[in-house]
Amino acid sequence: MLTYEEIKKNDEITTYIKKGNDVLGEIGYTEHGFAHAGRVAETAGRILELLEYPHRTTELARIAAYMHDIGNCINRNDHAQSGAIMAFRILSGMKAEPEDIADIVSAIGNHDEGTGSPISPVSAALILADKSDVRRTRVRYKSRNAQKISEDIHDRVNYAVEKSDITILPQEKMAILSLTIDTEISPVMEYFEIFLSRMVLCRTAAEYLGLRFELNINNIKLL
Repeated sequence: MLTYEEIKKNDEITTYIKKGNDVLGEIGYTEHGFAHAGRVAETAGRILELLEYPHRTTELARIAAYMHDIGNCINRNDHAQSGAIMAFRILSGMKAEPEDIADIVSAIGNHDEGTGSPISPVSAALILADKSDVRRTRVRYKSRNAQKISEDIHDRVNYAVEKSDITILPQEKMAILSLTIDTEISPVMEYFEIFLSRMVLCRTAAEYLGLRFELNINNIKLL
């Protein structure tokens, strides 16, 4: 059966992640390259491991999470659906099992807050992992100056986040996203201004997994 390690070594997938990140860089988006793909993959797998899902399910979550943004090499708009179609072709060429392909592409196609919903454990884990990856290092180097950060709310909010972590507490049935934000750079309200729809989707994804979602910013419970 197809493995996460095989996916990471696939030249075609590597190229599409790199090109997608390049495209987003040209239009001023934060990093969506290998750092984001790897972090989201490891987090998605860890979430399902902590909830004691079968190993194959956690492996599919890592695969879907690693590939989830390949559609950005076509266009940011509808990148979830584009990426799902691309993944279908790639995975079919790699002789993956049809059932595995279906789980992976449906998770990719449903990860965006504009069009997606949690429709499986794999997709729910991907959503939580993806939307919790907010951090200073996602702001691109060319944007890390006072003028550009002050001009762009997405750069400003990401740069203000000094620490982010999603904690799964199986016994308490909770998923807690904890952020440390430098409010001298960006007020907490700006986080909600651009990420509220993502937090709503995270809450829905957590509920799909039987968890209650909590957002904690600077040690204050906000959701």
